[in-house]
Amino acid sequence: MKPTFPRRAAFALPALLAAPASAQTGDWPQRPVRIIVPAAGGGSSDPIARFLAQAFTQRFGQGFVVENRPGAAGNVGMTTAARAAPDGYTLLFGFAGPLATNLALYADLPFHTQRHFDAVVLAGGVPNALIVGPQSPLRSLADFLAAARARPGTIGYGTTGSGSSMHLAGTVLSGAANVELNHIPYSSPGAMTTDVIAGRLDSAFLGTPGTVPLHRAGTIRALAVLAERRAAVLPDIPTAIEQGLPGVVMGTWFALMAPKGTPPAIIRALNAAANEAIHGPGRETLAGLGLELDGDMAGGTPEQAEAFLAAEIARHAGIVRRANIRVE
Repeated sequence: MKPTFPRRAAFALPALLAAPASAQTGDWPQRPVRIIVPAAGGGSSDPIARFLAQAFTQRFGQGFVVENRPGAAGNVGMTTAARAAPDGYTLLFGFAGPLATNLALYADLPFHTQRHFDAVVLAGGVPNALIVGPQSPLRSLADFLAAARARPGTIGYGTTGSGSSMHLAGTVLSGAANVELNHIPYSSPGAMTTDVIAGRLDSAFLGTPGTVPLHRAGTIRALAVLAERRAAVLPDIPTAIEQGLPGVVMGTWFALMAPKGTPPAIIRALNAAANEAIHGPGRETLAGLGLELDGDMAGGTPEQAEAFLAAEIARHAGIVRRANIRVE
């Protein structure tokens, strides 16, 4: 179960917010700070990382530069950040896959999220939605599950690969509903959604930022959102929980991390600046990217982020183990 944190605790930082950055952190930063994103540019994590980089640049008077390090499902960027000096000049902006799921998918990783990183702050989440094409006869989650029960193992669902948050979404939903689905991994969300729209693929799981424009244009039909509450950007689509599947929650989330041993004063200063950015005037910008900013996945203290990560690492490991998911 995910930890639930009271939102009031996220803002219990008056001393940090009031004090100048130099008073909090000594001479840091004296040169540009890099923020490693373990994914290629253009993904869902990239604009959020750049939003924070801009906010930090304004707050601390030094450049914060996003450095994309894709490869091996995020493991390349994670390894690079884990090996960096814990001096405040290298940060990591990660997401659920490399921070949690990969620990259960890959053997002998040269990093471990909890051993090699300190959490700075959570930066929001993106739930997955179950989608079908516009010509599909399936108009609700109940229809989808009825079809799956009538034809076990034949209803296909697309994802962006084995072990992705979309794959875990299908695993969680099929397990909760006790149905057998056919997982069809794709190399890109674009190819996957094209096949859904054309009717070549029965269904797919897609993050809400990608779902919203297609849903609004009528080129796909969203049947359910896999979140604890309806997505702000898809208020007309009920959750799987509302439709009778308690506990069916799966998407991705984002967290700012620092190499283990980074001075606590730097982590606290970054946390305060991130909370100001996430919950300040820029909140509308993040919401416009499809980011869910309510609940326990946006802002808060480093300790809350650490607890959240620990719970999610354990949860993802359980999903991978129960479904016997293997990297293809």
